[in-house]
Amino acid sequence: MGKNLIQQARGKGGPRYRSPSFRFRGKVSFARTDAEGVVRDILDCPGHHAPLMHVEYPDKTTALLVAPEGISVGDRVGSDPQTWDRGHVLKLTDIPAGIPIFNIESAPGDGGKFCRTSGVFAKIVAKSNESITIQLPSKKNRVFNPDCRASIGVIAGAGRPEKPFLKAGKKHFQMKSKNKLYPRSSACKMNAVDHPYGNKRSARKAKQKPVNRFTPPGRKVGKLWPRRTGRKK
Repeated sequence: MGKNLIQQARGKGGPRYRSPSFRFRGKVSFARTDAEGVVRDILDCPGHHAPLMHVEYPDKTTALLVAPEGISVGDRVGSDPQTWDRGHVLKLTDIPAGIPIFNIESAPGDGGKFCRTSGVFAKIVAKSNESITIQLPSKKNRVFNPDCRASIGVIAGAGRPEKPFLKAGKKHFQMKSKNKLYPRSSACKMNAVDHPYGNKRSARKAKQKPVNRFTPPGRKVGKLWPRRTGRKK
């Protein structure tokens, strides 16, 4: 019997595959939209690429939100539909087209799922009573419910990928903080028992082998089944 692939082993193996949630600051979500909060601190969390802001509300409840560019300690974060300051949380139907937004909810009340990494933002390109069309950072358009919420502004931490690691040790500690598998061996360099592409039977180890249409999901990797077979006539 072979071993599980890397994507199959995540969440099942030892500490190498477990998420170190005990290091994380907490869950990022829209906790309150009926009150105005004050930014008490800007935090760094190993579980997020972007900085987080610790927001305190008048009743002493707190929440963690993704920090936008230009936010500082002491600024206020609210949900007034007539105010479009950075960091404010509004429904998509209340946000004008063209204003940069981030941390967009996939369904009303889920706390934000889209556009959460550092330095990115999205824009509303079309609005109607039934749907809101948003251009995501990938330049793809996606339709959202008008009652979904989003934050105003551009996420802080832009330029993070531009600085090279230069040394393998730097990369090692960055990956270790998130318990990512590093360094990762390519499939063609593994043994045959470890991966469908692993072998030592030829000099060309990455030889593509078409996968049958009816193979189990674990073996559906690489070159999938051909659209047609036989000689063209």
